[in-house]
Amino acid sequence: MSNGFTGIESSLSPWAGPYVTEMLGRGQALASMPYTAYEGPLTAGPSELQTQAFQGLGALNVPTAAQTTYDPASFTAAGTTQQYMSPYLQAALEPQIAEAQRQAEIQRVQTAGRLGRAGAYGGGRQAIMEAEGQRNLLRNLADITGRGYQTAFEQAQNQFNTEQARQMAAARQAQTYGLEALGAQQTGGGLQRGIEQQGITADIAQFEQERDFPYRQTQYMQSLLQGLPISTQAYQYTQPTAFQSFTGGAGSILDLLERFNLVG
Repeated sequence: MSNGFTGIESSLSPWAGPYVTEMLGRGQALASMPYTAYEGPLTAGPSELQTQAFQGLGALNVPTAAQTTYDPASFTAAGTTQQYMSPYLQAALEPQIAEAQRQAEIQRVQTAGRLGRAGAYGGGRQAIMEAEGQRNLLRNLADITGRGYQTAFEQAQNQFNTEQARQMAAARQAQTYGLEALGAQQTGGGLQRGIEQQGITADIAQFEQERDFPYRQTQYMQSLLQGLPISTQAYQYTQPTAFQSFTGGAGSILDLLERFNLVG
């Protein structure tokens, strides 16, 4: 038959009881305190120099499409050549033409004088020589005019090429500046985004800390109870019957007789 159930309850040691009781009381008081929020800034934010840089980047004027586009023109297009040729070309040629005419007149007078002294003035020979002089004069005037216009054409072409090169360089410079401005704005925007993200991250962390505060306090209270002998331990004991004791003892007697070879 069973001797019944015996329960053994563990308790604190007498010397540790007051200390543990005080510690738990203080822990409970601390855990019951409300959450103390930090009311200061969570992030540093942009500096004054960064703010000025951001304002400057925002005020940058990116070149328009017209400023970054180079549209090459043709020097042989109608009216282009005349546009670049000097308007004073005729005035520059007139002294040369007048000098050629003066030299031709001097040559004609000298020829007439020689013919007069030779007694051939007014004859066919004079007519031939004057015609030849007139032809030479016309050829000289044509050469002067041709060289003048050729020089003016080359100068106009050089001026045209110079202006085209300047326009192309300006377009390239505008493109480079535009790309650099966009790159600087993108970099500045990335810094602004990073600063804003820091603030958002800090706000989220603050929110999570406030949200999890009651749970952490509960864990804190639980940690105070770890290792303390406050759980109940129970042990069950059943007393053996007289028959079980006899059979157990009989088994022991038989073992003893076998050791001394008293039984077969």
